[in-house]
Amino acid sequence: MTAGILLVGCAGSGDAASGESPTATAGASSTATAGHAATSGATDTASGATGSAAGSAVGSGGSAGGSAGSAGGSGGSAKAAPGGAAAVSGVVTVYAAASLTASFTELAKTFEQQHKGASVRLSFDGSSTLVTQLRGGAPADVFASADEKNMAKATDAGLAGDPVAFASNTLQIAVAPGNPKKITGLKDLASSELTTVLCAPEVPCGSAAGAAEKAAGVDIRPVSEEQNVTAVLTKIETGEADAGLVYKTDVSSAGGKVAGVDFPQAAAAVNTYPIVALNDAPNPAGAAAFVELVTSAQGQNVLARYGFGKP
Repeated sequence: MTAGILLVGCAGSGDAASGESPTATAGASSTATAGHAATSGATDTASGATGSAAGSAVGSGGSAGGSAGSAGGSGGSAKAAPGGAAAVSGVVTVYAAASLTASFTELAKTFEQQHKGASVRLSFDGSSTLVTQLRGGAPADVFASADEKNMAKATDAGLAGDPVAFASNTLQIAVAPGNPKKITGLKDLASSELTTVLCAPEVPCGSAAGAAEKAAGVDIRPVSEEQNVTAVLTKIETGEADAGLVYKTDVSSAGGKVAGVDFPQAAAAVNTYPIVALNDAPNPAGAAAFVELVTSAQGQNVLARYGFGKP
């Protein structure tokens, strides 16, 4: 049976995700273990049986004559999907920026509906926290960052190849419903009469906030700097702070618990979101399939509904 989606590390306190992700043992690329393969359009079962195959198997791994593809993968044998695509099964572990929580939770459900033998484990936190965990050896299949800077840390460390940009996001001032402090722009946040929270500078939303401050010519002195946008948003929702800089998508996903104030300097701090299947993914077939869903027209429509822009 397909397991449900497991959310990890989406904490309002800014704590790092545990990074302890299960290894998917059944999600590798389809492996022709017996050297037999089905002809195009048939189901190729790599089970070691001696069933007949119309196409000749080549070598010990077997070649599917244009159907199931070459043998390989570390997760064991898998059944090829109709039409020659590798079947996806097992757990797919996705490390994603906290601002992707709502959209990726929906996409994970869609993924599990499309691949009945697979389940998705989602771990959300600040991109800088996640890439630190990955560089420390945390097992994961996919990494989706809220900026290109933190993705570069992963690729430069040899954790992944070329990422694909799949979305963009813009900052907004988050305030209490009804905007009781009458905040209209970034200059208001520099006032000592307001309690403001920001993301830490190393976090994508913090880096974007710094660019916006520079464009506006203001110096905001936050009472705290958080490790992800979820923590910033939580302080606004609970009344611990009057305002904070988060993404538009976070305000939209808050369900009316906060309101958003646009400001013109946000145009100077647009973040591009890249995604990549990791080189040492325990479930390479699952990783490729999840990236494909996110970047597909269907995935793009979901992201647009949550307020993300085109990359």
